[in-house]
Parts: sequence; structure tokens; C-alpha cells
Amino acid sequence: MSTQELFVAAARKCLSAGRKSLSVPQSLDLAAQVSAVDFGLKPALLYDSNCASADQVQQYLSSLQSSQLVSNSLLTLDLNGNALIVNPVRVRSNVEQLFGDNKLAVIDVCHSLEKPAVTDPLRLKSMTRDLLLLLREAEQLQPAEKAHYVGEKAEEWNLCTVFGLLLGFPVTYWFDQTESFENCLSMTPLMVTTASATWQADPAGHRCCLYSFSVPAVLVKSLQSNLENWRLCLQERFEQQNVLKDLTVCQSTVTLPSVCL
Repeated sequence: MSTQELFVAAARKCLSAGRKSLSVPQSLDLAAQVSAVDFGLKPALLYDSNCASADQVQQYLSSLQSSQLVSNSLLTLDLNGNALIVNPVRVRSNVEQLFGDNKLAVIDVCHSLEKPAVTDPLRLKSMTRDLLLLLREAEQLQPAEKAHYVGEKAEEWNLCTVFGLLLGFPVTYWFDQTESFENCLSMTPLMVTTASATWQADPAGHRCCLYSFSVPAVLVKSLQSNLENWRLCLQERFEQQNVLKDLTVCQSTVTLPSVCL
């Protein structure tokens, strides 16, 4: 079987939800995403292709590792029922660098605000410390049959903020979830940055989205250095691999009646 066929077979075998398996295009997209995580182009992947459990995602990852399609360093985290395929060394390095160089922008989108505002990253200090400790422990884990459950500590975390950190975004949203899970982004113009590339293992040239994140348009100018640094770092990492090609970073503006974080 070709590399492409092995990836598709693993996805269709391990990731069924009920009687429904992933389609071939979905399987190929997932394969490209996981390969990008393995080669450090993105720190982690939040699995959302269907309703497969974190343990099913781990079985898929184990199958890929057994076939030597990806390295054994990748692992699956179960974060309050959300499954992430993680490159723990890459995530930890990314989070440490963002905080160490003050290159992470945290945007307060609390419902009580009239408009979103940049806030102090030190608000995330405790959560980030716990996350880094988790990642250091995860680096020591051996390939497992079950996903690594993050534990009760994660119940206190703002998952929207954590996902921004884990997925390698240069900006992440924060809100005080003890007050409300709603936000102030309704009808707020958002600049959406999308990075995509072509997976070379697919003869048809399957194109996948590596990153997609938003920034309130009113804050783009003040956060331009964060966005540019992220783009340059991505370009540098992209040039160090030969799994994906034709990197494209584009931006568009959207305004939505409601934004779910």
C-alpha cells in the first residue's frame, strides 16, 4: 500500500463514529495535518473531523506509529473530552518562547466589555505553568493504547485560551469564565488569518489548512509585530521540511452575529 492508502486505511478503521467512517478526503486532510504536527509545522491538532473519542484518536495515532508513518514522539491528550494530537516538545518550546520573548498577545473578550482589548499575559501565568508541567511529563510518556487524560486541573482552565496556546496561535482569546462564557465579539469585524499548504504524499495535490485564527480588526495594527513574527517563524519551519509545499498565508475580514469560543 502507498503512504496515502495507509493513512486512509488507519483513519477509516480507527475513527468511525457509530456506523460512519471518515471519507477519503477527510482521511487525507487528517493525514496532512498529523504529518504537519510530526514535522513541527504546527504544535498540535485539535481533532474535530467527527465524534470519535480521544481513545479512538489514540488508536489511530498508534496505528500510524506502528506503520512508521509518524514518529513515536506524538501523543494524544484528552482535555475535558477534547482530543488533541500533540508534538509535546514543539508545544512546550513554542509556549516557552512566546512567553519568554513577550510575543504572545492575549485578548480579553469578556462579555462586560464594550470591545475586545489586549490584556496582560501574566493573567495566564498559573495556567501556563501547569500546562508546561503537563507537557514536560508528557514528553516522558511511552506510546500508549489510551489517550493521556489531562485531569481535574484542566477543569479550571479556560479551554479557548489553552487551545490558542497548544495550537501555536500568536494571539489567544481570554475571558473570565467565572462570570460568563459569553463574549463581546458579536458583530465585531474580525481579521481571519489562514495558512494552507499542499501535501506532497497525495498525487492529487490535496491542500490542507494548517492554521486559522482571528484577531479583532480594531487591534490588528497594534498586534502587527506579533502576526509578522508568527508568519516569519512559520515560513522558516516550512523551509526545513519536504512533506508539505506551496505555503500560502492569506487574510480576510468577517463580521458575525455571534462567535462561539
